[in-house]
Amino acid sequence: MIGKRIWITGASGNIGNVLVKVLSGKTDKVFSTDTELDVTDTEKIIRFAVINRPDIIINCACMSDIEKCESNRVDAYKVNSLGARNLSLASRQTGAVMVQISTDDVFSGDNERVLNEFDRAEPHSVYGKSKLAGENFVRELNPKHIIIRSAWIYGYGKDDFVSSVLEAARKGSVIDAAVNQVSSPTGVYDLAKFIAKVVQSDEYGIFHAVCRGKCSRFDFAAKILELGGFKANLLKPALYGVNGRESMRPRYTALENLMMEMTGVYRMPDWETALEKYMKERGETVGGR
Repeated sequence: MIGKRIWITGASGNIGNVLVKVLSGKTDKVFSTDTELDVTDTEKIIRFAVINRPDIIINCACMSDIEKCESNRVDAYKVNSLGARNLSLASRQTGAVMVQISTDDVFSGDNERVLNEFDRAEPHSVYGKSKLAGENFVRELNPKHIIIRSAWIYGYGKDDFVSSVLEAARKGSVIDAAVNQVSSPTGVYDLAKFIAKVVQSDEYGIFHAVCRGKCSRFDFAAKILELGGFKANLLKPALYGVNGRESMRPRYTALENLMMEMTGVYRMPDWETALEKYMKERGETVGGR
């Protein structure tokens, strides 16, 4: 990737921040922008692309708060859909590859089956619908596109699921975790490593990029507690979508990296191995206290 110029939008966000760190050591120039360059401003976006001539644009800019998206539908579509459209127009005009970071929320999550890139996306939430609309703009406006869907991303800071579980455990708090909400926990650095690899390839299209395997929120939390050496009795099973637990998040989105497997471009680690590695790297005691 030496010689490539990469532009990352939403660079101060969870994924964008990590991507800047990972890609800065792999290429000559990384442009990182965030709120100072509004992705919904078509003229400014195209002007920035024309002046800086990136070879690859990676769009991490996103409005991801589910409740905020529901109550601010226009803003959600502006950032998640119009922003993707503007960057797609800019990338096509300058000949850049367009990389769109998407989400498992584009699926309904109503059926208990593993989902691959060829399954139909049917989102329920404004967030999911706006992200799917963004995907569609990317597909329609730039044939040189890579759309990446991931799920249950952790490892980016103090407000992710792993940190929340560990913080509650240190306080001795009871942790409610759903036994009927299932997906594929994915370390943000594992995701970033895949992105760094795929943008060097000649592959295009939609890619699922999750750590291999699936688990419930309850099993995810139980593994975090086990690796951290905390007592399992802190964990309480709960039901997702029952007794006031209604949410717009999909309930079952275990993803399969089918395109990754077919092309051979990369292979993600399994979720338990990735989680154990992450816990060691952050200095947590593995296997007991």
